[in-house]
Amino acid sequence: MQHTIPNIKDLARSELKEAMTALGEPAYRASQLHQWLYSHRPVTFDDITILSLALRKKLSGLYAIRSAVLDSTMQETCSGEELPTTKFLVRMPDEEAVESVIIPAENRITACISSQAGCALKCAFCATGRLGLKRNLTTGEITDQVHLLNDYLAARCGNSGTITNIVFMGMGEPLLNTPNVLDAIETLGNQSYRFSLSQRKITISTVGIVPGIAVLADSSCKAKLAVSLHSAMQKKREAMMPVAREWTLPLLKKSIAAYNRKTGRPVTLVYMLLEGVNDAREDARALAEFAKGLFCKINLIDYNAIVNIKFKPVYTGKRDLFLRSLLDSGLQVTVRKSHGASINAACGQLAADRKQPIPEEPH
Repeated sequence: MQHTIPNIKDLARSELKEAMTALGEPAYRASQLHQWLYSHRPVTFDDITILSLALRKKLSGLYAIRSAVLDSTMQETCSGEELPTTKFLVRMPDEEAVESVIIPAENRITACISSQAGCALKCAFCATGRLGLKRNLTTGEITDQVHLLNDYLAARCGNSGTITNIVFMGMGEPLLNTPNVLDAIETLGNQSYRFSLSQRKITISTVGIVPGIAVLADSSCKAKLAVSLHSAMQKKREAMMPVAREWTLPLLKKSIAAYNRKTGRPVTLVYMLLEGVNDAREDARALAEFAKGLFCKINLIDYNAIVNIKFKPVYTGKRDLFLRSLLDSGLQVTVRKSHGASINAACGQLAADRKQPIPEEPH
């Protein structure tokens, strides 16, 4: 849907300041407007009573306030009053759609959110990559996902339901939309807003975009960093993740080491086990060698089957052997439980609003 009047929520914080300055307003007006947009969440400019009537009229002639909406939900089956893993189709003001997920666990409720509509990276095991990239999401569209999911929790669970963690592990590559992702994290972490979450409770997951990791290391952002590795053997990783041809394993390791030095924070290396692909003893040795010297932990995850993508998960016994090999190398390793596979809401399965089947693998 094409709109003739721009959406003010498409403006980043710096652009909001420029817009206010252009109207002859002092810089602090931008902060006031930002707080109302993302804390009070007005529907029209008339709702922003902190601004003068004259300024509200000016703004309504130049901009609209448009927000994303929940289109549909899908829940895993669960017993009793237990909160299920729930997938949401979130419709943007231009009718583009993404998927977001609520993942409950003991003492936490994690929102898995998207940073792009679609994805350009074409990882072999990922449904989103088959869709191609539609566009980056704006700061407002990223924060809208969190607010909408939190609204859903409040309606379903009352005071006991609120998002405690956020992971940028939905659709898209966050570090190919770094400015908007960092701007959204700053907004979501603002303690003076009605919804706020410590940046340390937010995780950015990347396939290894080296320049983006450098930007993150130099920023004031306190969010955690996770790198989807999936193989520590260059040719094998290239076959699964074409981006590895440009950002090779040596470059990636160097960037992670620099991130460690600059931030003093660890990096999580995410490794999805695929039967017969990256689950052999030599794969475990290569992973241990890659992790050597890095401030990191390793997160092993199971592969979740996707229609028309011909990979299989590793059986439990082989996964345990792989895990034991890593532990024997002195590495810190966790095995992450998979959530949402039955509703296509698990890692690699998100493919919003698809009207056609996911394309077949190239032969």
